[in-house]
Amino acid sequence: MEYKDFKDHVVSINPADNEDLVGAFKISTSQEVDDAVQAAKAAYPAWSATPAPHRGEILFNVARILEDRKEELGWLVTREMGKVISEGLSDVQEAIDMAYYMAGEGRRLQGETIPSELADKDAKTVRESIGTFALITPWNFPIAIPSWKLFACLIAGNTAVLKPSSDTPQCAYEFVRLLYDAGVPEDVVKIVFGPGRGVGTRLTTNYVDGISFTGSCDVGFGIERVAASFRMPVSTEMGGKNAVIIMDDADLDLAAQGCIWGGFGTAGQRCTAASRIVVHEDVFEDFARKFTSLVEKLTVGDPFKCDVGPVINKAAMDKIEEYITDGVTRYAYVQNKNSDYDLSKGSFVLPTVFLDVHPQDKLAQEEIFGPVVCLIKAKNLDNAIDIVNGTPYGLSSAIFTNNIRNSALCERRLKTGIVYINAATIGAEIQFPFGGIKYTGMGPREAGGRGGALDFYTNWKVIYRDYSGKIQKAQVKDE
Repeated sequence: MEYKDFKDHVVSINPADNEDLVGAFKISTSQEVDDAVQAAKAAYPAWSATPAPHRGEILFNVARILEDRKEELGWLVTREMGKVISEGLSDVQEAIDMAYYMAGEGRRLQGETIPSELADKDAKTVRESIGTFALITPWNFPIAIPSWKLFACLIAGNTAVLKPSSDTPQCAYEFVRLLYDAGVPEDVVKIVFGPGRGVGTRLTTNYVDGISFTGSCDVGFGIERVAASFRMPVSTEMGGKNAVIIMDDADLDLAAQGCIWGGFGTAGQRCTAASRIVVHEDVFEDFARKFTSLVEKLTVGDPFKCDVGPVINKAAMDKIEEYITDGVTRYAYVQNKNSDYDLSKGSFVLPTVFLDVHPQDKLAQEEIFGPVVCLIKAKNLDNAIDIVNGTPYGLSSAIFTNNIRNSALCERRLKTGIVYINAATIGAEIQFPFGGIKYTGMGPREAGGRGGALDFYTNWKVIYRDYSGKIQKAQVKDE
């Protein structure tokens, strides 16, 4: 069957082999989106009334099934999205970790009991569920990111309608089926398919009670405006232009290895990818030599066998190649051509490093979302911090240094939601909140911990109980 036979479908194609059709799903009509929202709303009262520990038991079931199917789902992630197989398996492991973490929250979901200023009166805070959420997820973490959103949403007692990326619908479909197998009622989580323009717009304007979005700034800004017009909670995570600082006292071999992982993991298709490396001028040449030597050793091709796989589709490939074509006219560069795979079969971009890039150049300012890294020279730590902070984004940053003062200054002065010391800009752990500032995002963060997703998926209620038998007035002093 030809791709053209799938009219009115989202068609998933293996980005490493464009002849391999992974799946096709009919684009949801406006009526089907409406029906999904209404079904989830109708399921909300019973689900929110289900004791949170029991909701947690269902998520424990989800975790166990994910563990049993980890290899199968990891291979699907690699086939449909293109990340190398070790990362495909890690994508599923992240969902396993999140399922166990949020399942445990079913026996916590803590509020606080706080002393009242009045006698014979107590006061407490409790979390309450909100309603039905629209969850819009990207293609680069097709199992992990839906798990971030869904598990927090469900343990808090909400229902959801999930709209996954049209590039990875098969992963989302299998993931939602797994939830049903684990005991999540089918109307508690509904799934719709289709493009953001159309299905996504219909979903977010269909009187849901909140929106969680991960994707591009252009779409995210529009969703923020929609949420404001409906006065509903919104959480957006929209990428970054992340940077690693390499100081003159750093372990350069360690730093080079970290920047390989940060820059070329997932072929650079992470919102936390280290697309800028800001290097102290005294060690610039030495670091550049070590780093580019490692870049040239990477293997590119079949993601089941190589270090760097394809980018998600031809449109992404063409966009990234435009940046590279522009960059080679102005900067020295190193490009990896180490492949024995027929790269014309898929959407491949060769790992590319540009040397001594000006920090205000578009290569150093715009999110390329591919295997492209800029090396930028800095005079000192102050200059490096200014360069890192000098973009509209504020997600992740890192510094390699053996000087405790350098690391302490960066902890305070780097304007990003995440700071790593002697590590790459990627590697967030699920028990901590994930997100950033400026153009990177708005609203409470994803994942766990104080300030994380549960602060988005619940409302706080304050309860005062006066058992004094008389009317007492807070802040009013007896005369």
